[in-house]
Order: sequence, then C-alpha cells, then structure tokens
Amino acid sequence: MTLKQTPSQTVGPYFAYGLCPEQYNFDLKSLFATALVDHETPGEHITIVGQVFDGDGKPIGDAMIELSQLDAAGNYPKSQADIERTGFRGFARVGTGTDPEKRFIVQTVKPGTTGSDDAPHVNVIVLMRGMLLHTFTRLYFEDEVEANKTDAVLASVPADRRHTLVARRETGAGNTVYRFDIHMQGENETVFFDL
Repeated sequence: MTLKQTPSQTVGPYFAYGLCPEQYNFDLKSLFATALVDHETPGEHITIVGQVFDGDGKPIGDAMIELSQLDAAGNYPKSQADIERTGFRGFARVGTGTDPEKRFIVQTVKPGTTGSDDAPHVNVIVLMRGMLLHTFTRLYFEDEVEANKTDAVLASVPADRRHTLVARRETGAGNTVYRFDIHMQGENETVFFDL
C-alpha cells in the first residue's frame, strides 16, 4: 500500500492552487497580483528579484512571498478608487514555483517614507512548506545609505545582521533591479521580526 500526504501533514501544496492560481496557470482568478503597480503608476519603477533558501543553501521552489509598501509619495492606497486612479495596489503575492531558478520577481515603485526615522522599505511575509506560521521581515535598499542610518527598525537590529535586510542594486534591462535573497536558516539567516 502506498501512503499519500494528507492535508494535516503539510501546508505547501495549497499555496499555488488557492493563493496565487493565475501564476501557476490554474483556472481560477488570483485575489492579488504579482506586481504592486501598473505601468502608469507614478514613481521610480523597480524590480525586486530574489530566492528563498533553506538551511542547506538550496533554493525553495514552493515558497510564497507577500509584499506591502507605501507608494512613491509615502502613502498606502485608501480605497479602490485610489488604486484605479494611480495603479498602485500596495500589496502583491508571488510564489517561487514557476521560475526556472525558483525566484520571486515583483514589479513595483521605490517606496516613499512616512517620516525622518523611516527609510524606504518593503514589508515582506514568507510562507512555505513546513511552516505553520508565516515570518515577517523587511527589505531596505542599499542606495538609501543616509535614510537607512536613521531608520528606527533597522537600528534595532544588531549591526552585524543588518545586511540580511538590505537589497543589492543591480543593473537591469529597462529599470533598476534590487536583489533580495531570503535565508530561512543557516549562517546568513535573514532577520525575521516577532510581530
């Protein structure tokens, strides 16, 4: 007799089908897009690219990433009318299972800030197999050196671990690309926040 997994044994298989079905070519409509913006959204358009790695340094092909951020002017959308007017949704959901390199790729604009102790950042949630609770982290930008120095949340992280929250700027075709890899465990483990 061959035993198969039951729903109580794993979380992962239901991400693609239930949470981002269009990305995985299921015949269902996704509630959230894999981009936070439309082409017309005001601001500096950027691409965030990364992988999620396990404790052995291997890319995880069934992780799901959720991202939320402010728009370029430092605001969250307040209504559906705001979203339709600006093209800025402020939230995206993307899986790592359809890219050959097991990457997540997200189109957005570089976020603004809410004040002097707040550097431009993206809030990131990671969900994946074997995790019953999601993890929270942040993505900061390496070219925002002065703003990063004054960010209260980043300053609360030990100095030798802050680099795990900073996306590296790369040259891409068409717009700026920021590389942000997430390490779930191991020597270069990403800082996760207890919220």
